[in-house]
Amino acid sequence: MTNMLAPLIYVIDDDAPLRMALYRLLLACGYRALTYDSASQFLENPITDELSCILLDVNMPDMSGFQLQEYLNKINSHIPIVFLTAHGNISLSVRAMKAGAENFLTKPVQKDDLLSAIEGALQRYKEVAEDQGNLSQLCQRFSRLTPREIDVFNMVVRGRLNKQIAFELGNSERTIKAQRSSVMEKMEVDSLAQLVLVARQLGHV
Repeated sequence: MTNMLAPLIYVIDDDAPLRMALYRLLLACGYRALTYDSASQFLENPITDELSCILLDVNMPDMSGFQLQEYLNKINSHIPIVFLTAHGNISLSVRAMKAGAENFLTKPVQKDDLLSAIEGALQRYKEVAEDQGNLSQLCQRFSRLTPREIDVFNMVVRGRLNKQIAFELGNSERTIKAQRSSVMEKMEVDSLAQLVLVARQLGHV
């Protein structure tokens, strides 16, 4: 993502006048915007990896907003969605939020409510991107471990003592101590508590 660029807002709605009104409002508020009259048209274009969110109508021909949300979830897209609908109700709102939507707004939407929802969505994008970046770093560190160090890693984070690990792996306690130290160094942690936290983030405990 290029920091100099303003956040990008995708507007997906089959209501042409509303689509244009949202487009003008977003540009006036300092965002970049791309508009689509259907979910299918949106999917025909590449989804860029940059700070963004989607303003999405619920009821559209061919593919509904919920169907697009389901598809984006399947491909692990982390672009947050703010739903816009002229026929909002609690059950629709609950369905959208359970599936990971950032917000669910009823048309006609107030400017302040819309901008607040967009900023909330963009903040969540940043948080998810940061988490993914951290996880990627942890995976890179983990890949440095030798197969035996991985064995030691998995036993250490499950609370095994050096003596127990040495017995199970058929090594001396001194060797296990050295391998444990190497694991800590390669994973860039200073304590057992930090190593356990890393293991949880990697899904090892």
